[in-house]
Amino acid sequence: MTLRMSLGQSELRMLKTASVHLLRCGLSTFQNRLLKNDAIFRVHPSVSQALAGNRPVVALESTIITHGMPYPHNLSTAKEVEAIVRAEGATPATVGVIQGKVHVGLSSEELDYLARSKTSLKVSRRDLPYAVSKGLSGGTTVSGTMIAAHRAGIPVFVTGGIGGVHRDGENSLDISADLTELGRTPIAVVSAGVKSILDIGRTLEFLETQGVCVATYGMSNNFPAFFSPQSGFTSPYHVCNPEEAANLIEGTLSLGLRSGLLLAVPIPEEHAAVGQQIEEAIQSAVVEARSKGIKGRDVTPYILQKVNELTKGKSLQANIALIRNNAKVGAQIACALSKQMNGRKLAHNTDRHGNHSSDSQSNIVVIGGINVDFIAKGKTEKLLFGQTNPGTVFQSFGGVGRNVADSLSRLGHRPLFISAIGTDFHSQAVLNYCTHMNTSAVARFEEQRTATYCAVINESGEMSLGLGDMDIHQQITEQYVSQFERQLSSASLVCLDGNIPVSTIDYVCSLAKKHAINVWYEPTDLTKACKPFLSDSWKSLSYSSPNLVELCMMNKSLGFPTPEVLPSSLDEVLNCALALSRPLLEHLHCVLVTLGDNGVLVCGENDAESVNLQPRKQKRRRRLCALHYPALAVTTEEIVNVSGAGDSLAGGMMAGILQGRDTNNCVQMGLLAARLSLASPHPIAPILTMESVDPNGVQTQSWPKPSFMWLD
Repeated sequence: MTLRMSLGQSELRMLKTASVHLLRCGLSTFQNRLLKNDAIFRVHPSVSQALAGNRPVVALESTIITHGMPYPHNLSTAKEVEAIVRAEGATPATVGVIQGKVHVGLSSEELDYLARSKTSLKVSRRDLPYAVSKGLSGGTTVSGTMIAAHRAGIPVFVTGGIGGVHRDGENSLDISADLTELGRTPIAVVSAGVKSILDIGRTLEFLETQGVCVATYGMSNNFPAFFSPQSGFTSPYHVCNPEEAANLIEGTLSLGLRSGLLLAVPIPEEHAAVGQQIEEAIQSAVVEARSKGIKGRDVTPYILQKVNELTKGKSLQANIALIRNNAKVGAQIACALSKQMNGRKLAHNTDRHGNHSSDSQSNIVVIGGINVDFIAKGKTEKLLFGQTNPGTVFQSFGGVGRNVADSLSRLGHRPLFISAIGTDFHSQAVLNYCTHMNTSAVARFEEQRTATYCAVINESGEMSLGLGDMDIHQQITEQYVSQFERQLSSASLVCLDGNIPVSTIDYVCSLAKKHAINVWYEPTDLTKACKPFLSDSWKSLSYSSPNLVELCMMNKSLGFPTPEVLPSSLDEVLNCALALSRPLLEHLHCVLVTLGDNGVLVCGENDAESVNLQPRKQKRRRRLCALHYPALAVTTEEIVNVSGAGDSLAGGMMAGILQGRDTNNCVQMGLLAARLSLASPHPIAPILTMESVDPNGVQTQSWPKPSFMWLD
């Protein structure tokens, strides 16, 4: 019996609405089922948290680790690719099979295990049941990775090149499972096209038969051939930028076709020049493989190894270059897709409730700077000025206000972040990185430069020199910030950093006085620490977290005596910090003095021989005390940079205070967040979560009792 259905316009609209709703909600529903980590699939915490927060995630395959490159190139490339994905604002999820478990997201130890393994399988769809049943380990191919990524709810997957129809495939029927997987698994695969050792024409024909949408990423339809930007064939379509690619992916998913999408990214031009030489080597390797009777899954690794020998390593360099490029492009696409889907969800909520969800959810406001940071770390303890020093340079995204907002966003809050950026290249990179944050109040100014900052640090992580181009922070004016007066007036906490103009600080402090708002001032540096203290604005602050030098500047601005030379011994440092904190506590609720290696000194109202950190309802006479918490032990080898440790400490403590935790818990959360920051190339560690800084959950950390002191 044949059932015929006729849908009217209203039914079609309902069907379309349902499809869009499933696109928005289906992934997270599916993720919730998966993230319980059943007996076979294991999702790394960083991946599960990103998925739960609707943040961008990029899946990565692992056969490049187990079969694509020799050790240690395989391990360093894998780690570099993950770092590129993180730098673009997405979370990497390298997929692999370890002892019969399918891992979505690998730890450093697991990456190293696969990189060193001599017995790893090459795990495609066909091989998954056997590897799982026997408890074996292996690298997942494109098809194997697609299965795991789809199960996890990850819509974007980056690889080098996909498999295809082998040369003479019309006779041998040697066709990669990657192609059939693309025909039945709705994943966007970002690759450098089809591996050039294959029959590209027949591969494209087979993809068409499988119903796979193929598009070249760039301004032309030329379909790339892995090592070469042109294969002599064309894609049916092309997309010009991450937003267009994201639209295409979203359209594919919303249609519910259950087939994948192939985005072919040409190798960067500077590495394409060796393409002809590599192609000649491929032809030679193919002939040799055929003469030796090499078939099936052994063909690709054999030819790649032979080509690397014939080109004296040039093919390996080109391979690494295209993988890096694919990772960057794929991460940008994932960020654009996440932003679009979250934006539609936000618009959906606005339509339903009649107001902007960021207004209703943001009871914390952070006002401050965004920087693009360049951290230059020397390889020697002493840097020699006036000449070139050996070292490494890493780009990240910072700014005190951005760091604090980032930290709070990763710890379960959604602060409204008010800042300013330009319309240059850096501005889009910053926004792509900050998709997990509420940046709806970040203003973009035409013909202005986004703030940049360069820190030169020595081998142990201590800063030798800092340079900043931060003029745009002066655009965070009273007039601009006043647009958010309603959010400010009802906020449970407002954080200001010293980058913003004095007039803006004065304006927020006047609101704080009028509406009894708790304001936290982050001094930023020595020259900016005094800004609230140039008038009576400081009397409306509740919290401040200066270091000892900044605390001296605050006192000096108020006309109080300060030491000419700062002390060095711990006892003298604590006595100095206590004396300098005392005048500020006439009006501030708490002063938190960061002491670097010596930890943090928390000064404020006594509460059963502890400091009461919880926001005060009204000012009253109180007895003052202080607690000194030692810093957590971090070795020189573990320190990557020190630019975000203080901001991480403040963010962790703010999160604890807002959750109503006791003082010990709040400070311990801050110290744990600071330690994560020190060991990360990013000011705020991407792995920062509530679980990672919950003192009750970090069983390996022992906590000495803080030293108690009266402040009389």
